Amino acid sequence: MNANELRDKTPDQLREELVNLKKEGFNLRFQQATGQLENTSGIKAARRSAARVKTILNQKAAAAASEE
Repeated sequence: MNANELRDKTPDQLREELVNLKKEGFNLRFQQATGQLENTSGIKAARRSAARVKTILNQKAAAAASEE
């Protein structure tokens, strides 16, 4: 999911997406620790996606604060 798609979502949807990405990252790390993970690039992708969502959330919060 790219940043433009994330900007169209509401903050509640972004928080839900962040929770899902963190769960996915945890599951991938758990699979790696147990030796079941085949595609290690998924860990990096999940981590970057979570960072992207956090960035958009912070931008929306800053924009809301500046409007007041």
